[in-house]
Amino acid sequence: MVKKIKNIKNIIKNPYKIFIYLAYRGCFKWLKDEIYLKFMFQGIMDYRLDLQNPKTFNEKLQWLKLYDRNPLYTKLVDKYEVRKYIAETIGEEYLVPLIGVWDKFEEIHFNKLPNQFVLKCTHDSGGVVICKDKNNFDIEKARKKINKALKRNYYYYGREWPYKNVKPRIICEEFISDKETTPDDYKVLCFNGKAKLIEVHIDRFGNHKQDFYDIKWNKTKISQGNINSNYFYEKPKLLEKMLELSEILANNMYHIRIDWFMINDKLYFGEITFFDGSGFDPFDNIEDDYLLGSWIDLPKVRIN
Repeated sequence: MVKKIKNIKNIIKNPYKIFIYLAYRGCFKWLKDEIYLKFMFQGIMDYRLDLQNPKTFNEKLQWLKLYDRNPLYTKLVDKYEVRKYIAETIGEEYLVPLIGVWDKFEEIHFNKLPNQFVLKCTHDSGGVVICKDKNNFDIEKARKKINKALKRNYYYYGREWPYKNVKPRIICEEFISDKETTPDDYKVLCFNGKAKLIEVHIDRFGNHKQDFYDIKWNKTKISQGNINSNYFYEKPKLLEKMLELSEILANNMYHIRIDWFMINDKLYFGEITFFDGSGFDPFDNIEDDYLLGSWIDLPKVRIN
């Protein structure tokens, strides 16, 4: 009851919350991208989206959704197709070993899979199932999650257009980790081709912590969602190589995030993201939104 009252108060304070509620349920697929993004942005970020003169990081990500539409991006967000691009660009040695790829969940022969593996949908964010012990693996639960994801066009939620035409498939990769939990996740944020910041995610599916480090491995005070940790992580041994490879992949791009895992002193590519948090992830300090926004130099394009 208390939660319902709180939700009602939030809606009264920000009526755009109603739009978000309905958007999550697919009610506005017909709405033009620009109008849709303006309503979503106001509802989530609590300030108006200025596409004429975007200044914050999250505003500029919305601008890029609308006006930076390189056909290559569709391949780069496809978790299967991007593997070919990585192999050709920086080398297949950075790829997590692939076990299989299927169009339907029913095509997977689990008796042929190793004891540990990771299932991922190729066309979205979040369609992931991790198996650390096949003897305790709930296939039916995995089936429901994957099949639900396969029916979803991820583009319609945040209007991240590169996802719109990605073919929904399932890939299976080896489970790689040097500890009991999922491996530490290093997300390198590049601005106009240069690495500037690293998001460090620890225990992503458990006691999740996220910190931001600069490229000299100084811990910053930047935070989102108040989930930053109270400790300082050891500088990754392969930090320089991680940054070097990220900048190769970020060449000629206004903004891109390259995700990496480092297991037993070996670097593995995770994925490429063009719109961190879909441009709807508030910073705990609004000044950080402006700081990261100042690092993206957008082209001088007139918006009609």
